[in-house]
Amino acid sequence: MSSSSVVTVFVVSADTRSERRFDLHTTVEQLKAKLELITGIPVTNQIVSLTNSEKDGQVIASLSDESKPLGFYGLRDWQVLKVEDSNPSTTFTGQLTDVSQVEKFELSDVDYAKRQDTVLAYKQQHKMGRFASKESASPKPAMVIDIPVGSRCEVESAEEGLHKRGAVRFVGTTKFGTGEGVWVGVEYDEPMGKNDGSVQGERYFTCRPNYGAFVRPDRVKVGDFPVIELDLDEEM
Repeated sequence: MSSSSVVTVFVVSADTRSERRFDLHTTVEQLKAKLELITGIPVTNQIVSLTNSEKDGQVIASLSDESKPLGFYGLRDWQVLKVEDSNPSTTFTGQLTDVSQVEKFELSDVDYAKRQDTVLAYKQQHKMGRFASKESASPKPAMVIDIPVGSRCEVESAEEGLHKRGAVRFVGTTKFGTGEGVWVGVEYDEPMGKNDGSVQGERYFTCRPNYGAFVRPDRVKVGDFPVIELDLDEEM
C-alpha cells in the first residue's frame, strides 16, 4: 500500500470523532464495515457523506454506491466522512452522550459535613489540609520533574491492555484541584481525554476536544512511543 494511495481524514458521528487513514482503493462496502467498528453504527444503518471540513457542513458527495472505491469520490487529506444513523431509535446513536435527562444527585454543604464517609471527614480525622496543625506543618521537598514539554509519552491506565499514548503539552502547577503539586498536560493520539487543554475556563495548552488530559507525573512515562495505528483490515 503506497503512501500516495492513502488519505488521512476525520470520521465524525453523533458519538465519535477520530482521525483515520484509508486506502483510496477501499470500496464503500469495505469502508462501511470499518466504520461500524469505529462509530458503532451498523452497516445497514449507515449514511456516509463527504464534506470539506467540520465547519463547512455542505455535502460534496454521498458515498451511496458500495461498489465504488474511495478514489472515485475524489477523497483528499483532512476532509470529513460524516456517518449518520438512519435508525437511531434501535441503536441509541447520540443518546449515549446526551446527559440532559439524567437526574442529578445534589447534597447540601450541611448534609455533606454530617457524613462520616467523605473526604472531608477523612481529612478531619487525620488532620490533613486545612485541619492540619500549623505548628507541625513543614514544607515538602520539591519534586524533580524530568518530563520535557513536546516529548512523546505513554500514560498509565487502570484498564489492562490499554495504552494511552500522546505528547506532553504542559508541565506545571494549575488552578484546579487543591493547587498542590505538579500536573502534566497530555494531548492523546486518540480521543480518550476529558478536555481541550483548558479546565474551568483556564487554558494550559490547546488541542482538539476530548484529546486533552491532566495527570500526575508518576503516571507518565516519557520515551519513543510511536502512534499506535488501528489496523482494522485484520478484523474484516
